[in-house]
Amino acid sequence: MIAEKLLADLKLILAEEQVNEEEASAHPLGNSGQVEVYPKSEEEISSILKYANENGKKISVIGGGTKRGFGGLVESADILLSLSNYKGIVEHTAGDMTVTVKAGTLFEELQEYLAKHNQQVSLDPPWHTYATIGGVIAANESGPKRLGYGSARDVVIGMKLVYPDGTVIRSGGKVVKNVAGYDMNKLFIGSMGTLAVISEITLKLCPLAKFESLALVAFPKEDLQEIRTFVTTLLDSMMEPVALELLNSSLSQKLTNQPSYTLAISFEDVESAVRYQENFIKSIKPLNAEITVLQQQAARMFWNEFYQLGANGAVPSINKETEATLKIGVTNFDVLNVIKESEEFRQSHQVEIDAHGGLGHGLCQIYIKGASESIISVISKMRHSVASLGGYVVVKHLPFVLRQKVSVWGEPPAHFCLLEGIKSKVDPNRVLNDKRFVGGI
Repeated sequence: MIAEKLLADLKLILAEEQVNEEEASAHPLGNSGQVEVYPKSEEEISSILKYANENGKKISVIGGGTKRGFGGLVESADILLSLSNYKGIVEHTAGDMTVTVKAGTLFEELQEYLAKHNQQVSLDPPWHTYATIGGVIAANESGPKRLGYGSARDVVIGMKLVYPDGTVIRSGGKVVKNVAGYDMNKLFIGSMGTLAVISEITLKLCPLAKFESLALVAFPKEDLQEIRTFVTTLLDSMMEPVALELLNSSLSQKLTNQPSYTLAISFEDVESAVRYQENFIKSIKPLNAEITVLQQQAARMFWNEFYQLGANGAVPSINKETEATLKIGVTNFDVLNVIKESEEFRQSHQVEIDAHGGLGHGLCQIYIKGASESIISVISKMRHSVASLGGYVVVKHLPFVLRQKVSVWGEPPAHFCLLEGIKSKVDPNRVLNDKRFVGGI
């Protein structure tokens, strides 16, 4: 039963319609709250955090909900702080190519607004129709085009944040060439909301590409050495793909109707430069490889479908099978080993596995569906295999009950004492997203 005092106190801070006492604590992904609140201003966010800090309450933060199954060993906090009503463009300086936006703004809405000015945020997170810009930055999300455009840490130039005690601070600035002091932005990007609630974000923009194409190179023989040789030639050339993503055979079947390893090579530039690079790809492809080129709208349709792969924490799963998503980081060509291993696990564990990895940045995503025991076994064996390559495995989505059995983040890193020290200093009462990050921070 919800404590009457908690409800009464929150209704003194917010209007009654901004407090929902019917948040179900038994959500299969956890990270819930006894009471869900919807602040509409930075002042309201600050007041809620100050109240929780002074009264020993725990807060779980949610945006669009796509990452609800990402980390977290607490099924239900006292307060679920939703930023879904805290959204909008604060300032857009088109000439300087910067935008300041509230954290609860949907990523797709932000891109649609910027497109009217022929600009964009150069990130490509999954489920962008549901994800908020605050959640993308808090989780340091990116996609295949990270190769050409970089990660969240490369586009954020300033933030406003609300500390657990309600204090509002600024990090960075509002101009691109800001070199004063430490780059405090990087402390909060990827911290999973455990240090502060992101209020506003100032982002560096880039112009929309004048022309876009996607070369899909299928390798029917699934010869990894042939793929390696082809990619080496491409990376050693003067070509500039913005994405160089290898799809496993099952994922390729779904996206391209080709049941074989397939490279998705994306180019964005003026039309003449794009077509030159397309011709180069055709000139170096192996004889037995098959190439399909999609341009403009067809290429965008492919990527839109691609960004809807895997589990979405904002939408209740209709599958009886358990779903999991893994993020794997290895050196560039070890991606080939990860994709091969995923294929072997698919057969040996009788699970459905779709996998892709960037042969330029080394990040892979593995989407698994199947029996819970089989998924736990796959995670364990994949983690062991990747460790031998000097890489890491992070579980980005898993039901709450299984997160009690599997270490989402793996073993704490050697610098864990520094992370723990920062958390203790910034949030000594562990108000925000308790046990959501590395090592139970």
